[in-house]
Amino acid sequence: MGQDARGFAYIERADGSVVISHHGRAAGTLRGGRAARFLAEVGEEPQLVMARWTGNYRRGNERTARQHPRNQG
Repeated sequence: MGQDARGFAYIERADGSVVISHHGRAAGTLRGGRAARFLAEVGEEPQLVMARWTGNYRRGNERTARQHPRNQG
């Protein structure tokens, strides 16, 4: 099972699929080749890798981007 220091964790199932959860809720399920690529990559920076694979890596930037001068209308 993956680390959950920043909310992400993963479970590798017997059928080869991987379930990624965020704060206890399922954030994504990977199967086949995608699951194998994820497992090969997750050893580096587990929290960052899981955030990237689930699409949650941009959270927190939206407020900053909204205040940028180019986004002011």
